[in-house]
Amino acid sequence: MNKETLERMCQMHLCGMHSAFKASLDGYSTETMTKDQFVSWLISNEWDDRCNKMIARLIKNAAFRYNASIEEIDYSIDRGLDRNTMDQFADLSFVKEAKDLFITGCTGTGKSYIATALGMRACQKDFRVMYTNTYKLMGKLKVAKAKGDILKELKRIEKTDVLILEDFCMHPFDAGSRMSLMDIIEDRYGKKTTILTSQVPVKNWYDLIGDKMVA
Repeated sequence: MNKETLERMCQMHLCGMHSAFKASLDGYSTETMTKDQFVSWLISNEWDDRCNKMIARLIKNAAFRYNASIEEIDYSIDRGLDRNTMDQFADLSFVKEAKDLFITGCTGTGKSYIATALGMRACQKDFRVMYTNTYKLMGKLKVAKAKGDILKELKRIEKTDVLILEDFCMHPFDAGSRMSLMDIIEDRYGKKTTILTSQVPVKNWYDLIGDKMVA
């Protein structure tokens, strides 16, 4: 009967429950548990398994370049990074309030790492994240426009809880990219969070975007 139960758990995709029940059959001590506690233990294992799989799926879909975590940020380097400020960002209240974040600084100061760490934390809290290079995204949107899929792509970006645009203003924007950028920002502002990382000071963004009214 136990073998049949395990098989049915697999067929029903109850992987966490399957692992816990199998562990109990293989010798994991459950003798001190009441029937209610045993059922609760099975359900908890299934819940944890599904949560972990969902987080893994969100991280995969975000397409981060590498792993990063808030806990491993190095504050020993003098780069104007305040631990208290980062702790405030780490609670993701700015994401819940749909506020935006600009991370600027010279090459090698860890902008990408910080943005990725915040993105990872957002995935762990069930937020959908998209991590992309700004120039590559604009190129992708140009292709989508040529194929007639631009509205579909913009809608996908709009639904993303946290959009991380890397290397913002590393390349000047042409007319098509300016309009795509404007569409993205208009769709998201006040509704979803956008994180920009850039080596270029904010005061120079206007010239690189090109059209000062759009900028």
